[in-house]
Parts: sequence; C-alpha cells; structure tokens
Amino acid sequence: MKLHRFLGNFDLSGESARLLDEELLNQLRNVLRLKAGDEIILNDGRLNEAIARISVLEKDFADVQILRAAANQTEPEREMILYCAILKKENFELVVQKATEIGIKEICPIITKRTVKLDLNYERLEKIIRESVEQCGRGCLPVLRRAVKFEEAILEAKNNDANIIFCAPVDPLIMPTAQEQNGSFSPIRSLSDKLRSKKRAGIFIGPEGGWDENEIILAKENGFESASLGRLTLRAETAAIAASYLTCNLD
Repeated sequence: MKLHRFLGNFDLSGESARLLDEELLNQLRNVLRLKAGDEIILNDGRLNEAIARISVLEKDFADVQILRAAANQTEPEREMILYCAILKKENFELVVQKATEIGIKEICPIITKRTVKLDLNYERLEKIIRESVEQCGRGCLPVLRRAVKFEEAILEAKNNDANIIFCAPVDPLIMPTAQEQNGSFSPIRSLSDKLRSKKRAGIFIGPEGGWDENEIILAKENGFESASLGRLTLRAETAAIAASYLTCNLD
C-alpha cells in the first residue's frame, strides 16, 4: 500500500504530533480525502521521517500518532551541484524537477553569454522541488541558489573537489580531427575516473545556444575537466538531466 509523503517542519521525536500547516491540512482533508485512521509518512527535511496515523483531522489542526520513526537512507553520498544555464520556463522547471528526483544536492542557475531568459520564478521552483522530494522519497530539500553570472559560478566552484563542464560534440564534418571532443570516448568511464573518489563535485550545463568558446577556455583555466554526453547533440534540458543522473549514480 502506497502512503502519501509530506515534507515539513515536523517534530517527530515524540509519540504524537500536531499538524498546523494550512496547506497541508487542506491537502489531507479536501484533496486526498483522508480521515482518522489513515496513515501517512512525515519527513522533517533533516533526514528524519516517520509513519504516522491520523487520530484527529479538523479544519485548523490534525493530531497524528507516531507509529515508527527512522532515518531516511535515500540521499546520495556524493554531493553533486548542478550549475545550469537559465533555460526557457518549462525547460528549466523540468530540469529542477528531475534533478531533484535524481539526487542533486544544490541547483545553481547561471547566466552565460548566450543565455536569453533571465527571470526566474523562485517561489514556483521551490514548490516544484518540495513536491519532487515528497514524490521520490528523498530525505532533505535540495538548495536552490539565486542566479549568478558564469564567471562568479566558476570562482565559487573552486570550493568543490572536482568540476566538469559538459560540452556538445563537435561535428566531424566541421572538425574531423577532433576525436575526443566529438563524443568518441565513454562518458560513463571518464566520469567514473574523475568523480568516484570525490565527496563534492559540480557539473556545468550550458544554454540552448551552447557555451561560448571563451567560457570553455575559462573553465579549463580554472581546473575544470571537460566531458561529452555522447555523439549526439542533446537539448540543454536533456543534457542537464542525463549529466545529473550519470554523476549521482557512479557507484
């Protein structure tokens, strides 16, 4: 039986708890049509969760009995930070949703030379992150940073143990000698070698129009590794999701 999972500032240390959040109460009562006796999962966003049985469900509060509490074991050991160029609204929202489900620890929107869209609805993105955490069963919320310029992100990323900038493959018709850049090597093997022993790492994904050549040069001058996701040219949102999955699931 699937139990509905809810993330909030819950105190799960006792045998019972009172829920006062209006949005949560509305969801329990009016959306899911739950009632006394039904069981739910509560997550405090700090890797603690519990199965709870609703004992009282009123308009202004709900009382629950804590049946079993445990530490959430789903968070990846490696802290991956996704630095993604701001994309079109629905595409960036998709990246945020899927990166959360995959296990990305932090999401940092970046402004590159070829970035077209600059405004972000942070409130909506935070809601997408929360709903994704509840859906996939993670133990804590990924951090959504405020957007920064590419050059600022490069400097900040020096705090990571490793950084990889993902580049589109080079068309062999245009540059027939660019064997490494055209995606001929295994991305999984190369990523494993660079990240397997790292505790904290960053991955950089460019905008719809791709990286400017000087941005790639700057990244390499600051110690970044460059990698390709294969022979095919992926859409930016596809690249962000694929790179997130590969780097979060090396073990």
